Amino acid sequence: MPRDKLKIVAPVTEPGRYVLDEQIGFLLRVAMQRHTSIFMSRMIEGLTQTQFAALSKLYEVGPCSQNHLGRLIYLDAATIKGVVDRLGVRGFVTALADPTDRRRRAVALTERGRDVTQAAMVVAAEITAATLAPLTADEQRIAALLLKKLS
Repeated sequence: MPRDKLKIVAPVTEPGRYVLDEQIGFLLRVAMQRHTSIFMSRMIEGLTQTQFAALSKLYEVGPCSQNHLGRLIYLDAATIKGVVDRLGVRGFVTALADPTDRRRRAVALTERGRDVTQAAMVVAAEITAATLAPLTADEQRIAALLLKKLS
């Protein structure tokens, strides 16, 4: 939506008045669609947003259980299993004995996965900049702050 046409609306509209283009859920979805388009057109290795999230979180925290990884990136057990399986087939992650519990397996980056993740994080920073480009530096900080508050 062009900046000059943007209307700030109160969370509660007049009784009986509902304008879709002014609803936060709709606006968040449209913004996410824009971000997804930028992400998919620029991300390397054909990584999806969830695959990149899994790789970058593993890079950040090191080996962890699949279940814990899913919780860290807000994915349910079935979804994280599919993500990890696909990353494993591509040679980006492997399963190791969990150092804290021998009954479990820990997901870890392979050397190839670490290299791809490092390169992808550079691209992800560019994607973030492109997504936020319509905003001033102050608006970017405020947008991130508000989205964290909503999360």
